[in-house]
Amino acid sequence: MSSEARSAVKILNRLVDELRLRQKVTKKRLEYYRGEHKLAYASPEFRTYFADQFKGFSDNWTAPVASAPAERMNILGIRIDSDDQKPDAELSRAWRAADCERGSSEAFVVTLAAARSYALVWGNPLDEDTPRITWERPDQAIVAYDSDTGARAAALKLWGDDTMEYATLYLPKAVWKFSRSRYTTSGYSVAGLVVSSSRIAETALPGGWEPRQGELDDTWPIANPMKAVPMVELRNQTLLDDNPLSDIDGVIAMQDAVNLVWAYLLNALDFASLPQRVVMGSEVPKVPVLDSEGRIVGERPLELDLLAKERILWLTGEKTSIGSWPAADLQAYSHVIERAIEHIAAQTRTPPHYLIGKVANLSAEALTAAETGLVSKTGERIVYVNSGIREIFALTASAQGHDDKAKACRSGTVMWADTQFRAIGQKVDALMKLKSIGFPLEWIAEQYGLEPPEVARVMSMIQAQAELDPMNMIVNGKTDVPAGPPTAQPGEDPFKIEAEPVTVRG
Repeated sequence: MSSEARSAVKILNRLVDELRLRQKVTKKRLEYYRGEHKLAYASPEFRTYFADQFKGFSDNWTAPVASAPAERMNILGIRIDSDDQKPDAELSRAWRAADCERGSSEAFVVTLAAARSYALVWGNPLDEDTPRITWERPDQAIVAYDSDTGARAAALKLWGDDTMEYATLYLPKAVWKFSRSRYTTSGYSVAGLVVSSSRIAETALPGGWEPRQGELDDTWPIANPMKAVPMVELRNQTLLDDNPLSDIDGVIAMQDAVNLVWAYLLNALDFASLPQRVVMGSEVPKVPVLDSEGRIVGERPLELDLLAKERILWLTGEKTSIGSWPAADLQAYSHVIERAIEHIAAQTRTPPHYLIGKVANLSAEALTAAETGLVSKTGERIVYVNSGIREIFALTASAQGHDDKAKACRSGTVMWADTQFRAIGQKVDALMKLKSIGFPLEWIAEQYGLEPPEVARVMSMIQAQAELDPMNMIVNGKTDVPAGPPTAQPGEDPFKIEAEPVTVRG
């Protein structure tokens, strides 16, 4: 085995180990986003009796916290020409053709929930002008950086099926593909672990990896025509380190508390929401003990745990009597849940009406003010991913064979849709005022929220409409100006009057 292959495997094993360390916390974050929560903070006794009863229930507040900014992060294109300042039409076409409108939206949700996501750009042998752009999960992809320059040095995509594990290592000059069995000869899973066994000892590559060659690959490894690592990391906020933060990490503890209070509330609904009867002053009931032939040979007290599950409470005493107690007041539970949700809204800058849903006769200005924190937060998240989006466009241009355009993309301007939602009347009024002080109509159309192709279509329609204006035609020196509607003379049939073109002579 060549020294280059051994060096590639060394990088591969290091990235696999680091990815394994991340997978546990990534899995937990994405499970919370989906609403797959386990009962936490409960006493051992409560968990023993009721954990299975409330299994699968969750009052999921982590999802709206991550989705609220992500749903406002919509990419419209990228400007790379300093003179034209219009979005590059070819890159916008490739972006849409690769279904990046959907892919990027999903990636932003994962970035905010799991702290990072990835995008992989590669050439398309079926269409050289439309590269493939795939969005990768943070538990299946990882990027390594040069410690001195911060540039991408390597990237790994790792996935598997029931029996095999596959890895593709991306380096600036080559792409290495490997595979290995998930099981040793003795049947133990090695998924990501370097294990000493006869199965691994037979291979020449550390970690049990074997060369893998794709159907369209004519060499191993294959050359990297882009001369750069084609995978880009979209990472959330960091504290000047390599550990990006998740938007829902701080919500998880409060989410667990909310679920526990709900469990207590549902348990109270089951046990204390109706008046309860109690038997007092009697011995604990006993059940007969039978031998193998069915004869009574003794008796034993009924288990107290069974009494609790059967909603029966026995109190022993000298005299037996029957009493009752009223239903419990359950409003205290709902007040605690509402207060916890208010804390989540304040800590995550999520508008309260997104979570609580109490909106009563609020004006458009009041709603706009309530969403100020979310708009600011979304703007911050856009700043965090902006460089990654520019690099994705740059790799797209490089895969198309446009190296100069790729270089320009790295300093281009990513166009984002307006992150602030306004009432239509409020937005139109603001744009009309901007137009009245001289802002051009094309800029107004962009701020209204139209995508670049729609802006171009609207401007062409405005131009075509202006060309049909008779005054414009006269000013521009056109001689055949359409006449106005014909006017019938008294006694004439207006439907027989034919208009004649007006000829303007210089």
